[in-house]
Amino acid sequence: MNNEAHPQRPDYHGGGIVNLMASLVRGRGGLADYADLQALPADEIGRVRHVVLLVIDGLGTQWLQRHGGDGILARHLQASMTSVFPPTTASAITTYLTGDAPQQHGLTGWYMWMRELGAVMTVLPGRPRYGGVGYHAAGIDAARLFRHRSVFGRIGPEIDSVAVSPAHIAHSDFNRAHVGPAKLYTFETLRALFRQTARAVRKARRASYIYAYWPGLDSIGHDEGIESPHALTHLRQIEQGLEDFVAAVAGTDTLVVVTADHGQIDSTPADVVSLEDHPELADCLALPLCGEPRAAYCYVRPDRAGIFEEYCRDELGERFELYPSRQVIDEGWLGLGTPHPRLHERIGDYTLLARGNNVIRDTLPFEEPSSQIGVHGGLSGPELMVPLCLLHC
Repeated sequence: MNNEAHPQRPDYHGGGIVNLMASLVRGRGGLADYADLQALPADEIGRVRHVVLLVIDGLGTQWLQRHGGDGILARHLQASMTSVFPPTTASAITTYLTGDAPQQHGLTGWYMWMRELGAVMTVLPGRPRYGGVGYHAAGIDAARLFRHRSVFGRIGPEIDSVAVSPAHIAHSDFNRAHVGPAKLYTFETLRALFRQTARAVRKARRASYIYAYWPGLDSIGHDEGIESPHALTHLRQIEQGLEDFVAAVAGTDTLVVVTADHGQIDSTPADVVSLEDHPELADCLALPLCGEPRAAYCYVRPDRAGIFEEYCRDELGERFELYPSRQVIDEGWLGLGTPHPRLHERIGDYTLLARGNNVIRDTLPFEEPSSQIGVHGGLSGPELMVPLCLLHC
C-alpha cells in the first residue's frame, strides 16, 4: 500500500479549473471560496462585457499540443490547468456548474455509492447502476438531493447568464438542478452549438456569462480512441467552428475561454484488468467497484481488509497503486477546506489508482463488457491537464 503522496495531483491553489471558476465568479460580480486562477485573475474578466466559457469534453493539453498544429486553439493556448480528482466528467463538469471542488460538491465519479438512496448510482443520468428510471421519475428532487449552489446563481445579479447545452441532456434532472437562473439554449450539432452561443452574445443587453459544453470529442475518444483519425478530424471541425464563431461575434468585447473537463489516453485489451479474473479480490468487496476504471473506490468487508491489501500489493501492484481513501481526502486530492458531509462514504475504504494505461472493470452479471478505448480518471498528465485558450473578440 502506498503511503507516499502521489507525485501529480490537482492544483486547487491557483492552477486548476476550480481556480478558473473562482476567477469567473468574482469577475462577474460574485463571491468564490477558492483563489483566482493565476493565469486569468478576476480583474481581467471584470474588464470585458461578455464572457463565454466553452468546455470541450476530453480535450487534454498534451493531446492539443501534439495535434493542434497552428490551429486557433494552439495559437491561443495561454496556460495548462489541472482538472479535479478524479479527472472525469461527473466530477469536473459539476465543478464548472457549481464553482466547487469535489471536496465540497461531493460527486466523485461516474459510479457513486449514495447511501441516502441505498444504491450505486450512475450519478449524471441519475439511474441506479442496475437500471431503472432517473431521479424525477423515481420521485427524487435532484436539486434537493445535491443541494449545490449553481454558478449562475453565484454571479452578480446584474449579469445575464446563459447555458448552452446539448439537447439530449439539456433538460435532464442533473442539468436542470444546476442551471439555476440561467437561460437555457439547446443544440443538436457542433455548428448549432456555435450558432446558439453567438446568438446568446448578440441578444445580451447587459454584461453576460455564457457557458457552452461540447461532448463530441470525448465520445469519439471513448468509441474509437483519442488518437484515432476520427478524433483528429473532429479537432479540425471544432477549430473551424470556433473560427466562424469568433468572426460572428467580432467587436462585441467578448472574452472566449476554451478549456476542458479532462483529457484522455487510449487503452488496449491488454490494459484491462477484469474483476471476474480475480475472484479472491472480488470476495473482499461489499459493493461493486465505484468511481472510475482508472480510479476505483473499493468498499471492503472489514474481515477481509488484510487479505485485500495483500492481494492488491502482490497481484496488482505493478498496475495499480493502493491508497486508503481517507488519505486521498487528507492529502487534498479532492479539494481544500471543509468536505461535503457524505464525501467519506462516497469514496469507499480504498482507492485503486491506475499506473500506465491500465483500467480495472467490474462488470455486473447483466452488463455487457465495456469496449471503451479512450479512458480517463487517473492522474497521468494527459488525463489531468487541460488547456486554457483565450480569445478576445
